[in-house]
Amino acid sequence: MEEIVQVVGERIRNFRKERGLSQEELAHQASLHNTYIGQLERGEKNATIESLYKITNALGITLEELFHNTQTGPKANSLEITQIISLLENKSKKDQHTLLQLLELLVNWKDNN
Repeated sequence: MEEIVQVVGERIRNFRKERGLSQEELAHQASLHNTYIGQLERGEKNATIESLYKITNALGITLEELFHNTQTGPKANSLEITQIISLLENKSKKDQHTLLQLLELLVNWKDNN
């Protein structure tokens, strides 16, 4: 259960960053406290349905979009993969391409050792 809380928090953070909002701005628009938004994004708090509804409205998305692909089974992204995605999402396409090539080189090197 803890993993889904983490995944939902990451999804909230990703949607918020995509929209160029700070935690404070999202909290204001959702009529929630900014520390609560931070706790949700870090997976420290389990959100209520009402809070999720307010957050999705403030982000301009549906609850369905928030929970799309949030599976937590064997195919779910690990926390590390989610963190890698978060690091890369604000980089330029050129930087993403370069970092992908570096990652491929590292994986190939690791597989051959």
